[in-house]
Amino acid sequence: MDIHIFWDHRAPQGLAGPVGRAVASITNTRVRVSDNPIVLNGYIGHRRQVDAGIVLDSLGTCVHRQCIQCPVLLVIGQDLFATGLEFVFGLARPQTQVSVVSSIRLSNEYYGRHPDDDDLIERLAKEGSHELGHIYGLSHCNNHECIMYNPHTLDELDGKKKEFCPVCRVALENGKSALLPC
Repeated sequence: MDIHIFWDHRAPQGLAGPVGRAVASITNTRVRVSDNPIVLNGYIGHRRQVDAGIVLDSLGTCVHRQCIQCPVLLVIGQDLFATGLEFVFGLARPQTQVSVVSSIRLSNEYYGRHPDDDDLIERLAKEGSHELGHIYGLSHCNNHECIMYNPHTLDELDGKKKEFCPVCRVALENGKSALLPC
């Protein structure tokens, strides 16, 4: 089973390889990284954000048309929101095996902190692995250090380890075996 990461041209350049390797390590899965093949729809001007649901619709259509049968993670450089939420770091749609993560609120610069690519790589890998965990059927975990813990702040995300807790790890391996091979 592979994971395919689509890297959008507006996401931070030069980080796709390191993020891909980190996601591969966290999920214990082969990862392929390529340029994003879809046009991003869903920008809502008055919010200055992109509707994550609309992005997942477009991504799901692309994946279906290209007969991609493995989980897909799209990394974008625009701020995301979902219905009823001010923002989301990322969102997954397990039924179509697609997910999206935004780099905006994961970067130090967004919070007025000193830029640090290592911080951003780690956060993108954690959040990407979290969304992929949903694709594999995992729910949120109460363990604050687990990848599947649902962080509401950057500090909560930083407090997570780059691994699944033992319970989620077993569930992850079972979920990966239930999906079609890529």
